[in-house]
Amino acid sequence: MDTEGMYDARGTDAGRVPRPAGPPPAVPPPPSHTPAAGRPPLTEWLRTPRPAREPGVWRYGHTPRPPEKPEGVPDRALVVGALISVLSALLLWSLWRNGYLPYRLVPLKLFTPGEWWHIGTSGGPRTIEGVDALTVYEALLFGLLVYGCLRLGNWAELFRRHVAGRGQPFLALAAAAAAGLAQLLVWKDAVPVVRPVLVVIAAVFGGEIYQSQNVVNLIYALITLGVLWPFARLGRWRALLAARRAAAPGETGAPGVPGPDAWPELREAGRTDAAEALAAAVRAGRMNDVDVARLRRAFSAGRAHPERLAALEEAVLRAGGAAALHPSGARDLPARAARHDLLTGQVRIGAWADDPRNPYARRGSGAALEPALLGTCLLAVGPPGSGKTDRLVRPVVESLALQALAGQAAVLAVGNAGEPLGPDGAYDVVVRVGDPASDHDFDLYGGTTDPDEAAGVLAEGLVGDVEGLDSRRAATVLAQLLGPYRAVHGHFPGVPALRELLDGDRAAVGALREALSAGGRTAMLRELDARTRQGGGPGDPGPVLADRIALLDRPAFASFFATGPEARPFSLRSLEHLPLRVRIDLPERAHAEASRLLTRLVLAQFTAIAAARTDRSLFVCLVLDDATSAVTAGTVRGVRRLRSLNAGAVLTLRTVDDVPEHLHTALLGGVGCCMAFCGISTWDGKRFADVWGKEWVETREVAQHAVFADQPFTRALHALRKLVTGKAVTRDAVTVRRVERERWSASELAYHLPAGHAVLSLTRVDGEHAPPLLVDLGG
Repeated sequence: MDTEGMYDARGTDAGRVPRPAGPPPAVPPPPSHTPAAGRPPLTEWLRTPRPAREPGVWRYGHTPRPPEKPEGVPDRALVVGALISVLSALLLWSLWRNGYLPYRLVPLKLFTPGEWWHIGTSGGPRTIEGVDALTVYEALLFGLLVYGCLRLGNWAELFRRHVAGRGQPFLALAAAAAAGLAQLLVWKDAVPVVRPVLVVIAAVFGGEIYQSQNVVNLIYALITLGVLWPFARLGRWRALLAARRAAAPGETGAPGVPGPDAWPELREAGRTDAAEALAAAVRAGRMNDVDVARLRRAFSAGRAHPERLAALEEAVLRAGGAAALHPSGARDLPARAARHDLLTGQVRIGAWADDPRNPYARRGSGAALEPALLGTCLLAVGPPGSGKTDRLVRPVVESLALQALAGQAAVLAVGNAGEPLGPDGAYDVVVRVGDPASDHDFDLYGGTTDPDEAAGVLAEGLVGDVEGLDSRRAATVLAQLLGPYRAVHGHFPGVPALRELLDGDRAAVGALREALSAGGRTAMLRELDARTRQGGGPGDPGPVLADRIALLDRPAFASFFATGPEARPFSLRSLEHLPLRVRIDLPERAHAEASRLLTRLVLAQFTAIAAARTDRSLFVCLVLDDATSAVTAGTVRGVRRLRSLNAGAVLTLRTVDDVPEHLHTALLGGVGCCMAFCGISTWDGKRFADVWGKEWVETREVAQHAVFADQPFTRALHALRKLVTGKAVTRDAVTVRRVERERWSASELAYHLPAGHAVLSLTRVDGEHAPPLLVDLGG
């Protein structure tokens, strides 16, 4: 498959590149999200905003939550208060209109001539000017009465909560209904609006203005518009009409502004032809999100190599979105079980729960993982059935596999045979340990040719979990045997031969010594003699190594770990420079101890290979679906170094007790991301509570004391207040304190986590972190 030099590197000839585990799909499927109507799926996906957010927030289409509002008045009190304000306003207006309020005209008479009025404080108007003044005066008082009714009855809050809160088009329809009612009341003269306006206009412009019918019609039209205007503002009619026009078919965006689907970065670099070809492929639906991410990565990496960039542009003009393909030729996975965004590298694993212990701004937003977080390593702890595999491991492996197809990452997934880590077609290499039908074996030595390096990694895998045994001494013993054997045979020994040498078999050791003597390899002969002298002494690691390697010398593994010319091992060293998707299936049910040994060996090999990489442009990640007994002192040190190597690891455990007790602190402190699933024990909860520490919080203690009234009028007021609010009259005594408490206590983690939830703390490679928050894995 032509990759336009994208993956050319040292040692990647055709004989060493693993073949794909399954055939690539003939036609790439569309992106996994639901496209918007009227637009091509990929165009919508590209144009969706991805604002920068805190660690762990799903950025694709993220919309910040509106500011938190304090607790308002209960609905019952709000409605009752509004009704009481209306009834009170109607009562006052009725008393005014019927003349039951004394001195009601005194303010008006103070600012108008006395000859306009009859004598006396309650005397009415005597002239036409007094009648007009009274009309305007009543209109002003009516406006003040309406304003006071709206303020005292808290009608604004009632409108925001029960009308505006429902959004469009309910808001516009409610405002239109209220506007119709207001017009009816105005033109029926039930409210003083029309006559006061006419009086004011006549006083300003003279009564002769009404002799023109056109002027009268204009005034009436202006009154109608004036009544409609506040309701149009409340109902947001203008914004609704603008939104309807923008959503009309054929409406386009701002002209002259290229979107992400037009490949503006290529146009700026002068690659206009390539940009046009890719934009046409996007519009025609011949590309998917993997193609976009892969080509963006290819053009970005090609800037340092002009010759590659020219070849890549030529391939784009020839093949469009199928240029610079992954070595397997695949353009997508056979199926996707999670939501992915390859432009940010995120995979959504759930949603931050709407829980008081989560910050308000995070509640309800998506929870996601990305390489910048996995680079600090992730430790997940939860009992079987809590969702570690289905809701964490499978989405993460799937995301890394997609990024591998885009040339951005390499992934190694290790699990038990039968675990749902994706179909074989989603991987380039599938190693089924102990299965004769497996296309690949496993290289116990990690592809190295250095005996000391091979011995150190193999010793960590074989006896790294044995307390009281120094893995460095075990590595020395192995090096004393591996070096001489390779000097004679040209390769490291297979499992049966290594077992014989560790057991001190005289025939095997003697044959090796004779071969070394015949070849004149004095240095290697001294190594073998040193091993012979030390064998059987006190504290000799040889017997323990022999017992451990015997776990792999079983009929089920016969010739599986072969190292001769006919061997077909897969080496993890291929992950150094190739965006491979690798899965290793371990025979946990039939060979539990051998599976744990191999898991330790894979972890040790991965950390050693990641540290030895010279080209760290690819993000490489190891995902261990079950890291039981795999964590040793040496691998913990290796995991800590991954952050600076553009590499990461995801480790899952049933309980922290699966790790030796003296490594608990080192492991929990060495990983940047910790995840506690529902169902963990209080002992595990205590360890996580210690890791996450404490925080200062403000507590409010409210003590309510009943208020007793002695006077009849006061008791009547208290009864009215209880009728409105539904609560007895009390006096609150509030005490505010700042206290330090655990972010999550052991009992909360053990007993208060709902099913399908977990508590997740995150740290980015650059050091930015997020506190432990509750995440709904099904959200």
